[in-house]
Amino acid sequence: MSDGTPADLFFDAAINLLQRVREEEAEPIRAAGTLLADTVAAGGRLFAFGAGHSSLAAQDVVYRAGGLALMNLLAVPGVVGVDVTPATLGSALERVDGLAGAVLGTSPVRAGDALVIISLSGRNALPVEMALNARALGVKVIGVTSVAYASQTTSRHSSGTFLKDHCDLVLDSKIAVGDAELTLDTIPAPFAPASTVVTTALMQAVMATAAAALAERGIEPPLLRSGNVDGGHEWNGRVMREYGDRIFYRH
Repeated sequence: MSDGTPADLFFDAAINLLQRVREEEAEPIRAAGTLLADTVAAGGRLFAFGAGHSSLAAQDVVYRAGGLALMNLLAVPGVVGVDVTPATLGSALERVDGLAGAVLGTSPVRAGDALVIISLSGRNALPVEMALNARALGVKVIGVTSVAYASQTTSRHSSGTFLKDHCDLVLDSKIAVGDAELTLDTIPAPFAPASTVVTTALMQAVMATAAAALAERGIEPPLLRSGNVDGGHEWNGRVMREYGDRIFYRH
């Protein structure tokens, strides 16, 4: 590790990754935002899914001040976040064949909707099958993943494929295999993961693009306001009444 405090080096690494994503993924971000806008304009619904820590970026765009009210979390019990005990159970469930089909089959997701699937490695059965099954239903799928894993690791799905292989659009987070940005001679393992910072930024960039694309078509983006500013609750109440049939986290 070169000169600079670990904090400085982490910030440098994160900023460099964000700059790469900004420059190299500009077109996929535009396309993903346009796809979401197309879905909203056509009366479709929006969903986001992530397992483990990948769920953090999915949760960040659901019921979010400044975000699209129509983005819903596609939840898989025991997999979203690390609140399940033991936490290792969530990792094990990601490798269970058939779980994605059961989740989609009991969810409100239907043809004409859009689903963002976030998986850093994209190698486990759950995200792969989620993408496969969603597209078979007529759902547009946006994958947010690190494409490097597909060339440096092996798939854990029976098909030998990765999430990136079953998406309408792919956003590459550029995160290195292992998700740790720093090394130090006195520490035996690499440390300081940046995937949440980068993936969350990618998701918010797509949301911003979608909102602007709707406005360009003369459609008021169904945005939420903070409940901690005057008039926020009233604003959100109006949006939820208007789009109540496409918002599932309030039922």
